[in-house]
Amino acid sequence: MVATAKPEGLPPMTYRFLGRSGLQVSSISLGGWLTYGGHVDREGTYACMKAAYDCGVNFFDCAEAYAGGESEKVMGEAIKKFGWNRNDLVISTKIYWGQAYGNNPANNLGLSRKHIVEGVNAALKRLDLEYVDLIYAHRADRKTPMEEVVRAFNHIIDSGKAFYWGTSEWTAVEIAEAWRVADRLGLIGPLMEQPAYHMLNRQKVEGDYEILYREHGLGLTIFSPLYQGILSGKYKNGIPDDSRFAQTQVAFIAGYWKRTGKEVWEGYIEKVNKLEPIADRLGVKQSALALAWVLKNDRVSSAITGASSSQQVYENIKALAVVDQLTPEIMAEIDEILNNKPPALVERE
Repeated sequence: MVATAKPEGLPPMTYRFLGRSGLQVSSISLGGWLTYGGHVDREGTYACMKAAYDCGVNFFDCAEAYAGGESEKVMGEAIKKFGWNRNDLVISTKIYWGQAYGNNPANNLGLSRKHIVEGVNAALKRLDLEYVDLIYAHRADRKTPMEEVVRAFNHIIDSGKAFYWGTSEWTAVEIAEAWRVADRLGLIGPLMEQPAYHMLNRQKVEGDYEILYREHGLGLTIFSPLYQGILSGKYKNGIPDDSRFAQTQVAFIAGYWKRTGKEVWEGYIEKVNKLEPIADRLGVKQSALALAWVLKNDRVSSAITGASSSQQVYENIKALAVVDQLTPEIMAEIDEILNNKPPALVERE
């Protein structure tokens, strides 16, 4: 796959500080979940990353679990292929599900000091990099003492193998506990969290984490802003044959819409269909509206997007021009349709 020429008239990239740090990340970033090293071949990955880089994206996200490590490999290859300056990039990976890399799963899963250190070393080898900028605990490990987790990630930072550490899909209580331990030990707490956040999933980001923004300056690098394509409107008339939910290769995705339940799924589609007139009125695609809605939240440092073609990358970038179009009146109209604002926010109004 060859990258298509960058269209004229795309909005310029914007950059946001990652939480209370001095690190700036592109508002829109590119991730490799379910795509790079898996469904998208190497040339396709190169094309998407090149298109993103040319649009000003500096943040690229992957994980040890993505495509059995192939996502890290192919993203590292792209960096070398294009000769990008390492100091121009923000690269992240995540540690937890490393059981694919050993014959015995006992210590290749979770957040023991052993797996964090060995997992990071293995990830850097796959990426062919000396360090990553961001390292995440891909999930919370309730079987490992928090002090062990905090000390291990601080060891990674002290070793120069990462600059910042954070969490993904941790609860507010778990993140607060990590900070209590870090403060007690005089160590670095988790700077950033990577949660799912989109129009249909708001409680954690807009409600639960509120105290963490105030107390610890938590930054967000959210994923699934289009809820796996549901918010793009592509499913309003069923499941297209070429869509993600039609595929059967990935167990997590296969039949997802069925497992969601007919009533819940139909409720999602009803809301998405009601959002279509707003997008039409603004003269934008529903995907751009959904992505811009996420970016309207200034707690979001970066929205991690997926793309299987350079054209999809360019479509995502267009959302930057929509953010300022979302006036308080339009946001209120969207809230009325979604009817899912966290209770604490409703009480303050």
